[in-house]
Amino acid sequence: MTTLSSSPSLCSSLKLLRSSSSCEPPIVAAFLGNRPKASQRLSLRSRMEAVSTSVSSVSVGEDFPLDYEQWLPVPDPESRRRAGVLLHPTSFRSPHGIGDLGEEAFRFVDWLHSTGCSLWQVLPLVPPDEGGSPYAGQDANCGNTLLISLDELVKDGLLMKDELPLPIDADSVNYQTANKLKSPLITKAAKRLICGNGELKSKLQAFRIDPSISCWLEDAAYFAAIDNTLNFYSWFEWPEPLKNRHLSAMEAIYESQKEFIDLFIAKQFLFQRQWQKVREYARSKGITIMGDMPIYVGYHSADVWANKKHFLLNRKGFPLLVSGVPPDLFSETGQLWGSPLYDWKAMESEQFSWWVHRIRRAQDLYDECRIDHFRGFAGFWAVPSEAKVATVGRWKVGPGKSLFDAISSGVGKIKIIAEDLGVITEDVVELRKSIGAPGMAVLQFAFGGGADNPHLPHNHEVNQVVYSGTHDNDTIRGWWDNLDQEEKSKAMKYLSIGEENDISWSLIKAAFSSVAQTAIIPMQDILGLGSSARMNTPATEVGNWGWRIPSSTSFDQLQTESDRLRGLLSLYGRL
Repeated sequence: MTTLSSSPSLCSSLKLLRSSSSCEPPIVAAFLGNRPKASQRLSLRSRMEAVSTSVSSVSVGEDFPLDYEQWLPVPDPESRRRAGVLLHPTSFRSPHGIGDLGEEAFRFVDWLHSTGCSLWQVLPLVPPDEGGSPYAGQDANCGNTLLISLDELVKDGLLMKDELPLPIDADSVNYQTANKLKSPLITKAAKRLICGNGELKSKLQAFRIDPSISCWLEDAAYFAAIDNTLNFYSWFEWPEPLKNRHLSAMEAIYESQKEFIDLFIAKQFLFQRQWQKVREYARSKGITIMGDMPIYVGYHSADVWANKKHFLLNRKGFPLLVSGVPPDLFSETGQLWGSPLYDWKAMESEQFSWWVHRIRRAQDLYDECRIDHFRGFAGFWAVPSEAKVATVGRWKVGPGKSLFDAISSGVGKIKIIAEDLGVITEDVVELRKSIGAPGMAVLQFAFGGGADNPHLPHNHEVNQVVYSGTHDNDTIRGWWDNLDQEEKSKAMKYLSIGEENDISWSLIKAAFSSVAQTAIIPMQDILGLGSSARMNTPATEVGNWGWRIPSSTSFDQLQTESDRLRGLLSLYGRL
């Protein structure tokens, strides 16, 4: 894994060091990294200086010291091979219609640790849209409060056990049902928190005034309060004083909607509290969490409403151009996403401060982050806002490396993964390499075309993340069942398997054997599930984002899968 940083790490500069000492700092578990302790850094520097002195003290042809053979290179911990599992928290089993951040999340971390995996990838944790998509939500920074565990609220004394609803058996997530079931109780818990006086209340107050939180939370709370009051389709239809954030109108909203605003903030605190508990537990098990960040944000959002100058809008505030992609592997007609596009020139004039704040928030949630549609930073597809299809768009020049230079200056050392699928031109590759970010390979894309297909394992790079499939792909089993015979024959020949082999584990093995430093497998593929377990089908609007681990499956029952994963990770040096 390569980090974006203004200065190289100490370990990466070390050459010949003694093997009797080790340079093995803890797994980098944050964008800023868990740096070695001061004593470790001093030891490393002393050893480097000692080796340098020893080498410079002898001349050509003279004898080295007797311990010369012990001056072995120390592996850079940043280059460690690793593996992980893609599983969004909504997919956990739980009694209240949607996965949450309660006990099942901790059980998953325990199971993941038992497999030897050291990485857990989640989808965006933001509030989803009505269909459950976390890539089209109303806010880029808020957490999805439906992930709050009611049982954890009982442990915090904010709910009584007899207030909890009866368990429901739901094979998939119905977001409307989950909202009706959980939201009133989460609101009740938030009210009790606000009215309380204990340590939890003090933590809420500290959360509220934290500058790194308040810079986005206040806008989000006001936006939600106005939206709840007016109930228009978008903020574009709001009365002009609210639409353009006149001070008197904002003060009036605060006075009339103070309770709503306070509750909104309290709910975000409860989400943050529960997520950080899970994250800290994962860290204690040596597991880092990879988040996911959509490149764009929705138009009807606090992000656009509060930052209009950073988006390509007309004088009335309506988008001039919107996002999308031309025809690709997922859609013959392209995809019209409809999000407003950034005014990159305006952003650059302010040192990309909006993105610096966004990345800083991601640091607060994740240890590293995949950025969806990374190619949009090099060149982006711009579609007129009145268009009905994406095919009428045009490619426009993106901000390029100047954005990441600003992020590095404003935030420091970060870890990002570039989702570089789709139409990838040379400028995208150059940008990714210039910042040292790993790209992606997806094995389900590997068996079409010739031997130069970049997704085939022999074409993988070390600085890359290989997936059997992503959240946008079918499961391995579903993909295999629908694969045409020509590609299927090629895959069997390449993988040296026959019809009788388990294709799910054959592809998992191929991912782990890749030279790519990181390999990630969706949980559905580990369970060997078919198309009914698919998380998302791009360019469709219904039937997505609902998959959950079957109620008949518990992590305690997955010892066979755990042992099988650990064996493969050991075989291919990913433990």
